[in-house]
Amino acid sequence: MVKRVRVTTGSPWEPLVGYCRAIRVGNQVEVAGTTAIRDGKVVGVNDAYAQTTYILQVISDALNQVGASLSDVVRTRMFVTDITKWEEIGRAHGEFFRDICPVATMVEVKALIDPALLVEIEVQAIVTDTVV
Repeated sequence: MVKRVRVTTGSPWEPLVGYCRAIRVGNQVEVAGTTAIRDGKVVGVNDAYAQTTYILQVISDALNQVGASLSDVVRTRMFVTDITKWEEIGRAHGEFFRDICPVATMVEVKALIDPALLVEIEVQAIVTDTVV
């Protein structure tokens, strides 16, 4: 039986909705859609770059809690409320992933859970000791 390792943040939404920030099963890690909210407040209001940077740091921390790192990320999905801000979001993404180069998707969505949120990101990672 493969063990599940979960990361929770203490967010009031986790038990209400029934999810966790990240989960590792075997060598696979999934990180839930992550936004720029800290202590109930939006970080980087009106600043897509700041929100993206904050989100990717939260994701990095969650990966570390299950024995993974950003270098294990194989896919990112970015949901943005204004695609014209793609360069700001892409610049922040590049600062974290420039040398890792996971596959990436960025799509515009109508809205996120709070109107001040500009970006939501989820990632998939595979922890491996072998480089091909």
